[in-house]
Amino acid sequence: MMRIVGGKFRGKKLLLPVDKRIRPTSDRTREALFNILAHDGGMRSEFGALPHNARVLDVFAGTGALGLEALSREAKHVTFIDNHPQSLKLIKENVQNISATGAADMLNRDGAKPGIAGEPYDLILLDPPYQGGLVTPCIKGLLAGNWLKPAAVMVVELAAKEAFTAPDTLDLLKERTYGAARLLFFKLR
Repeated sequence: MMRIVGGKFRGKKLLLPVDKRIRPTSDRTREALFNILAHDGGMRSEFGALPHNARVLDVFAGTGALGLEALSREAKHVTFIDNHPQSLKLIKENVQNISATGAADMLNRDGAKPGIAGEPYDLILLDPPYQGGLVTPCIKGLLAGNWLKPAAVMVVELAAKEAFTAPDTLDLLKERTYGAARLLFFKLR
C-alpha cells in the first residue's frame, strides 16, 4: 500500500496497478525528494519553496504519486504525462480520490516525445522506467517543446547505477541515492 507522505493530503491511500508494469517511487524516496525541494535554497521558485504555488509536470507519471505529492504540498497545478491506458485510469482515480480534479490534467503522450507545451512549468518530475534509455530523449523533447520556465527545477529518478549524462543546458544541483533509486536535481541555465 502507498500513501501520500506529506502536506494536506498526508495519509491518503493511492491506488496501485494490478501488474508489475509500473514501479512507483517509494514513500521514503518521495519524502526525501520533497524535503530537498522544500529546504534547499538553490531550488526555490519565485513563489518560495517548491512546489508551493508552482506549475508541476509529472512525466512517465505511472500512478501519479509524484504529482499527487506535489498537489498535497500546495502546487498550483499538476499535469501528468503518460501513454499507457491503465496508468491514465489510475492517475484519474487517484486525483479524484483527493478531490483535486480542478488542479490537475492528464496528457496521453509518450514521455520521450512530449510535443509542444501550452505553458511552461516551474518543476518537472521525471521518473521513466529504469534502464529504458528514455531520460535523454525526454529531456531533449521537453527543452525543444518549451516545457520549462527559465530557472525551472527538474528532478530525475534513475536506477542507482544507471548511466546518464545531462545536457549542457542543465546544472546539477544535488544527487542522492535511496536504495535502488538515484535522484538528480537540476536547474535550467
